[in-house]
Amino acid sequence: MVPGRTAFLAAGLLLLAGNNGPVDQAAIAPTIVAGHGTEASLIVSFAGLRSARGLMRVCLTRNPRFFPGCDKDPDAFKASVAAGPTANLRITGIASGDYALSVVHDENANARADMLLGIPREGVGFSENPRLLFGPPTFRAARFHIGGQDVAKLVRIRYFL
Repeated sequence: MVPGRTAFLAAGLLLLAGNNGPVDQAAIAPTIVAGHGTEASLIVSFAGLRSARGLMRVCLTRNPRFFPGCDKDPDAFKASVAAGPTANLRITGIASGDYALSVVHDENANARADMLLGIPREGVGFSENPRLLFGPPTFRAARFHIGGQDVAKLVRIRYFL
């Protein structure tokens, strides 16, 4: 990974308006270049948002040690996009491997996941939409594989308060 990638990724985001159904890959222009060569793209969309306020904060990691809070992972892909029913994010140039995705609906845009007695006050979601019981899922529960093909993920956002 290239140092300083976070600022580059955030600058390359694209909010796609008018997409109420499945992701139309032909309508999405490459927006984030994560690597070089013949790597694949990841297209992320969100379901279950309770409001269009704030930002969707996305973190993609391949290191189980840094999941779900991958903010300290120097190799993670981190980006934000305006929340809304048509918000989508595309990351291109991703190398093959196993990854996990964590998402926070930062409704007040304060750049952190607000908590009350250890319970998230804002929406959270994860790749593979694992069942949430007492705490966040494991990397294994949220893991998915990116190979030579583009991958689309719909992350269901859940609210507890």
